Amino acid sequence: MNRGIVAIVGRPNVGKSSVFNRLVQDNLAITDDQSGITRDRLYGKCEWLDQKFSVIDTGGIELKNVPFMDEIRAQAQLAIDEADLIIFVVDGRVGITNQDRDVMNILHRSKKPVIVAANKIDDVKFMDNVYELYQLGVEYVFAVSALHGIGFGDMLDEVVKLLPKRHHKQYPDTVEFSIIGQPNVGKSSLTNAILGTERVIVSDVAGTTRDAIDTPFVRDGRNYVVIDTAGIRKQGKIYENAEKYSLLRAMKAIERSAITLIVLDGTKDIEEQDKRIAGYPVDANKACIIVVNKWDIVEKDDKSMKRYEEKIRSHFLYLSYAPIVFVSALKNQRIQTLFEQINIVYENYNRKVPTNVLNDVILDATLLNQAPIFNGNRLKISYCSQVSVAPPTFVMFANDPNYLHFSYQRYLENKIREAFAFEGSPIKIIIRKKEE
Repeated sequence: MNRGIVAIVGRPNVGKSSVFNRLVQDNLAITDDQSGITRDRLYGKCEWLDQKFSVIDTGGIELKNVPFMDEIRAQAQLAIDEADLIIFVVDGRVGITNQDRDVMNILHRSKKPVIVAANKIDDVKFMDNVYELYQLGVEYVFAVSALHGIGFGDMLDEVVKLLPKRHHKQYPDTVEFSIIGQPNVGKSSLTNAILGTERVIVSDVAGTTRDAIDTPFVRDGRNYVVIDTAGIRKQGKIYENAEKYSLLRAMKAIERSAITLIVLDGTKDIEEQDKRIAGYPVDANKACIIVVNKWDIVEKDDKSMKRYEEKIRSHFLYLSYAPIVFVSALKNQRIQTLFEQINIVYENYNRKVPTNVLNDVILDATLLNQAPIFNGNRLKISYCSQVSVAPPTFVMFANDPNYLHFSYQRYLENKIREAFAFEGSPIKIIIRKKEE
C-alpha cells in the first residue's frame, strides 16, 4: 500500500535533488553545484520499514518572467496542494535565510506536516546551525548529509509515522485502466467512446480536463473503471496555472491502474513528449497498450498502419511488448477491439505460470545459450519461481547475482515471453543467491 506523497521543497542549491536521489536510492535527478540545474520535476518511490510512499523532487518548477523567489513559492504551493507531507530542505551550513522563513510561512498555513532536513551536515561543527532551525517553528529538524547518507534513517522513521494511511477507492473484481497522453490527442473522446456516453466534456481546447476522473461501468458482463486524466504538457509549460498539477495527477491515476492506455495522435508525428509520457507507466510497472487515435482522418493506403506500427516500435523500444490498437474515438471505430485487448493484457498482467513448466523453460534457455562470463564468472541458475503477479515477478536462484549481465537478463525475459506470451505486461526478474 502506498502511504502517500512526500514533496521535497527548498531554495536553489540546498541539495533537494541529492536528498531525492538518496530517498529513492537512484540517480534519477541531475545534481550540480550550479543553481537551478534541475529542469524537470521528478517522481520516485521510497520504501522504509515495509512502508512505501511516493517522492516528488520539486526542483524543476520554473515559471517564466517571474522573480526567483516566486518560483520557490510555487514549489511550496505545489507541496501544499498535492503532498501529504513536506520535507523542507535547507543548507545546514548556512542556517536560516530570509527565503527559508518566507517559504516556511507558506508551509505553516498549509496545516500539513513539515520536516526540516538540514542538509550538508557531515561535520559536528555545523550542529549549532541545526539547533537554530527550530526557530522556524517546526517540531521536526534532522541533520542529514545526502552525499554520505547521514541522518536519513532517523528522518525516515519520522516520515512513515507522520504519513497518513491512504486507501484509494477499491473496485473488487474490476479491471482498472487509466488513459494518458498529451493534451488534445483525444483522451476524453476515447473515454466517451468507451462509456458510450458524454460523461466527460470534450473540447478542442487543450487542457479541458483538469483532474483524474474515475468512472465505473460494466461492459459485456465485466466490471471496469476508466480513469481519465488531464493532458500532460511539455516541460516548459507544465507549471503554468492549473496545468502545473496535471502530471502529478496523471501519475496518481497510473499508480491506481492495472493497465495504462498510452494515447497517440495518429495525424501527427511521434514527439519526444510522447516518449516521455510512455515512460511513466513503464517506471510504475504497469501493463500498457498503445492506442493510436484519430485514425479515421489519416490519409492512408493499405500499408499505412504497418508503417505507423514500425514507427512506434522504433521510437518505443522499451515497450516492445505493448500491443498497438488503431481507433477513432470520435466515430467509435475499433473500440470493441480495444476492449478485447484490454482483457487479454489484464489476464497476462495477473497470470501465474506453473513452477514446473517455468523451470523447464529456464533450463532449456540456459542450455541453448549459457550465460556469458561477467565479473569473473558465469551465472548458473538452479531454480526459478514466480512469487507474485501484477506484474508477474520471477525469482531465480543462482550462484551469484553479480554474475548476471543485463543482456542475459533480457534474454531470459524474452524466453519467458516466448513461452507464456505476457503481451502488454511488464515482467520483473529478481536474481538471488542460492543458499548453500
